[in-house]
Amino acid sequence: MSELHKADDKAPRKIASNGTTKSAAKSGRSRSREFALQGLYQFLVGQNEAADIDIFTRDLSGFHKSDSVHYDALLYGCIEQREILDSLIGPLLDRKLDEISPIEHAVMWMGAYEFQHCIDVPWRVVLNEYIELAKSFGGTDGHKYVNGVLNGLAPKLRALEVESDRAKGKLREG
Repeated sequence: MSELHKADDKAPRKIASNGTTKSAAKSGRSRSREFALQGLYQFLVGQNEAADIDIFTRDLSGFHKSDSVHYDALLYGCIEQREILDSLIGPLLDRKLDEISPIEHAVMWMGAYEFQHCIDVPWRVVLNEYIELAKSFGGTDGHKYVNGVLNGLAPKLRALEVESDRAKGKLREG
């Protein structure tokens, strides 16, 4: 199993004053998703070349704390497979793809990519990670849109896993 496919989405936890647990630090993989999102935004908006985006991004503060293998897979994988990813996302949209915010577009690309290529990351972790990214970087309700699209993709791209969760009662019939 490659470095890319080792699940590392569990960051250390600490107890908050209200008794809930809170992530003490972002995992390297979560950081890599943030940097890949920034890179894909540059690709979508600035139409920059992937290699130029990569050079720029690796020089950003904090990049050394990210999972660079996962970042590479997301940045280059999403750019190389953008037509395939768009064809997966498109049918679930209620508007034209060019009317979607570049942040939400990139987040959906990344979620669809991880559903397909990072099978060791549970589909619900993928979903949560990208909803959180959309909340942090996207428009006011963009995360709701991302949630709807990725929830629509999950049964297609992770059918066995989603069905297993449904059978165990972890999902409501929808």
